Amino acid sequence: MGKVRFTNPLTGDSMPHQPRLISEPDSEYKLNPEEQAQKDEYRQRLRQYLQDPEFRQIPGFPIGDDEAILALSDPPYYTACPNPFLPEIIAKWQGERAELRSELGLPEDNAENGNGYHREPFAADVSEGKNNPIYNAHSYHTKVPHPAIMRYILHYTDPGDIVFDGFCGTGMTGVAAQLCGDRTEVEKLGYYVDQEGWVYQKPGNEEPISRLGARKAAHNDLSPAATFIAYNYNTPVDVEAFEREAKRILEEVEEECGWMYETWHPHCDDPNRMKARIRYTVWSDVFVCPQCSQEMVFWDVAIDHENNHNIRKYWPCPHCETLLSKSPSKKSGAVKAERAFETRYDRALSTTV
Repeated sequence: MGKVRFTNPLTGDSMPHQPRLISEPDSEYKLNPEEQAQKDEYRQRLRQYLQDPEFRQIPGFPIGDDEAILALSDPPYYTACPNPFLPEIIAKWQGERAELRSELGLPEDNAENGNGYHREPFAADVSEGKNNPIYNAHSYHTKVPHPAIMRYILHYTDPGDIVFDGFCGTGMTGVAAQLCGDRTEVEKLGYYVDQEGWVYQKPGNEEPISRLGARKAAHNDLSPAATFIAYNYNTPVDVEAFEREAKRILEEVEEECGWMYETWHPHCDDPNRMKARIRYTVWSDVFVCPQCSQEMVFWDVAIDHENNHNIRKYWPCPHCETLLSKSPSKKSGAVKAERAFETRYDRALSTTV
């Protein structure tokens, strides 16, 4: 990647580099010497991998030079290319898993003594809404709410187990795997969790269905955007620093672009007018009364502003009092209001629209 120059859209001045997104002092984000040395070591190892022609022949390898891939990567856990450290990570997780199973009194993975892995099929309908704050933090096609995934992970795995998601999207599997260790989140699913961390379908059930505890998740996706979003969803952040920075950005946007959302209230020629901020805009259909041919704005005539802004099924024409409706019935006696259209000549298309 060569040098890129950015142009200030307001002044037209050329800028030599992109402004920093994070304005916090560097000291806020510095690692201790041992952590920094380890990070530098992994980055150098990744640089060496990138210089190997065979490594670049792995199917799905991204198009980009070494510096671009390194700039997007945070090794060892996140790389913007096939992750060469994955075997090391899995080996480490397997060691931690063995220790955790021993600590929790879970059986060893030994099929010979009858303790081999076994789970009955998950035979239940799963329905979760899409209004969760985590789900709404970033939109993505085919995105699945993490509470739905939690039910499957709790059923099929134990704490410390490793879950692989080869088509990770925004990383909801990783979020679900981590939140299986959060008592409050598990109880939100309707499950009962006892003091020892056993999870039951309901209080009083004899057999537990799972054990409270975080699981590990390995994510992969061909989309660089997907893995980038998944990485940020599943990487710890300094919450206070993030909040300060988010507020700073909002204040800058408000200062720079706030005038675009100002208007006169109630209208510009009112002697008592005042400057107001537009919070949202309602776009409404315009209808024509078939009896008097007068136009009306649907929001003005069909919304009951005194009753929680409910939409009226029928409304009177404000010009001739004819009872109107979008889809009338013979029983009501209402007449169907037609949408108003304008005919214009589109010079770009050289046709009438």
